[in-house]
Amino acid sequence: MRTVVVGFGFMGMTHTLNLLKDSRFQLKAIVDKTPENIAAKLGEQSGNFSTGTLASNDLSGVNIYSDFAECLKAERPDLCIIAVHTALHHEMAEMALQAGANVFLEKPFCIHIDEGERLIRLARSRGKLLMIGHVVRFMPAYNTLKRWIDLQEYGRLEFLSLSRFSGVPTWGQWKERQREFGSSGGALFDLVIHDIDFAQWVCGIPDRIDARCLPGKLSNYDHVSALWRYERSDLIVRIEGGNTFHAAYPFHAGFSARFEKASVFFSSQEPHHIKVATDTGTTLVPAGDANDGFRDELRYFGDCIQHGVEPVACTPESALDAVRICHKHTI
Repeated sequence: MRTVVVGFGFMGMTHTLNLLKDSRFQLKAIVDKTPENIAAKLGEQSGNFSTGTLASNDLSGVNIYSDFAECLKAERPDLCIIAVHTALHHEMAEMALQAGANVFLEKPFCIHIDEGERLIRLARSRGKLLMIGHVVRFMPAYNTLKRWIDLQEYGRLEFLSLSRFSGVPTWGQWKERQREFGSSGGALFDLVIHDIDFAQWVCGIPDRIDARCLPGKLSNYDHVSALWRYERSDLIVRIEGGNTFHAAYPFHAGFSARFEKASVFFSSQEPHHIKVATDTGTTLVPAGDANDGFRDELRYFGDCIQHGVEPVACTPESALDAVRICHKHTI
């Protein structure tokens, strides 16, 4: 598949690294508004945690563009991986779909619901596939939790708590976003949406949300604390996260869940195991490598393109539902 990466920040570099490891993807080009900075980023880590690094020879033969339209015309890609600022998601994805490419778009889908709906209709009308990068769905520890919930491994799920925190992001273009207050949707739409999407995937869309949001440097929704409730169940889901802490504050994410027969705990600060506790003891279950999620989501989308099937494990409709639920936290 002739593939183009659009945006060479943390996620663009992460996807590039994984594309180069899969022979089905032929990386033809990278698009970035400051192409002269691409070489300087190689070998560096940016973002909340390390997903690997690229060397200069990894990109030999890869064309570099600052103009996406020019790239689409010259490269005629089969697939575009779009990892740009949220405010550009609709515009860039629309350009790629109009040019006849399948699109993998980083989360959040779009802040504005109507933009997401238009992209879904456009992808359908063009016969192209569209998938949103909700990587937590592909991370091994969270997949294990979903399996336990679905199979009632420890009985019925009674309480689920999901959390995700970081310091205020200062890498890449994030300092610019502080001057464009609210343009990214803040931590609610850019960070906590990971857990919102996972919760709605495994538990369904809640009937009632009791939420409180606090402002930070990026938006009015940079700290979120919420309880989800369901009319036909006594299940309660708790979601909390944000990036209101100082920049060097360590990233951490995880979950706790109470089932009828056991309680489970996982934290990215102790990433190797999920702890399963009963009244008589604790056992450790291998958690896998979270970075495999970035690899596996692209592998999955590649399989969907090869076989011409919709990405049912992460549909654009469900990604848009996650955005709708985010909006409900602001009411």
